Amino acid sequence: MSAEDRTVGYRRAVRRIVSGVSVLTVRHGDTLHGTTVSSLSAVSRQPLLVAVCLGRWSTFTGLASAAGRFTVNVLAEHQAGVAAWFADPGRPSGAAQFDHLTWQPDPVTDAPRLDGALASFSCDLHRRIPAGDHDLLLGEVTGGSAGEGNPLLHFSGQMHEGVLHPVTRGSGRATASALAVRS
Repeated sequence: MSAEDRTVGYRRAVRRIVSGVSVLTVRHGDTLHGTTVSSLSAVSRQPLLVAVCLGRWSTFTGLASAAGRFTVNVLAEHQAGVAAWFADPGRPSGAAQFDHLTWQPDPVTDAPRLDGALASFSCDLHRRIPAGDHDLLLGEVTGGSAGEGNPLLHFSGQMHEGVLHPVTRGSGRATASALAVRS
């Protein structure tokens, strides 16, 4: 199998990972910026850390590093348009990105906290770690809020919405704490 075939197979397999969709926002001085990610992950409970992966030279990575903090907006299923907007490289730069949206300044980071988000986290930048052609940003959660509803999901290169149904049969009754990796 050639290296190209392995890469194609790898990319096809990675597209099978289901993930939530979030918009990261940052304020650095007078500059506002947002970007869509599907790489948010909880990392640690003590301290409370989340991680996101972004292209090494992304505008967001540079601004978050300079500001030292950012906000995570976990999108609800009705916010596919918001996700598409912040993924569009042709959108306006700066505060104009937010002109058609309703949002409030995050009380901790002062970055946009998007109305209607399923959850929001205020994060101090804990660490920026080079990872291949991306950077892993670890954010220490310093505040947050949660709403009700269903998440916007990313699977196989597309966004999906729908009601989530808990597994209640057979051995599928595992709780989140039972699934946690223990050492």
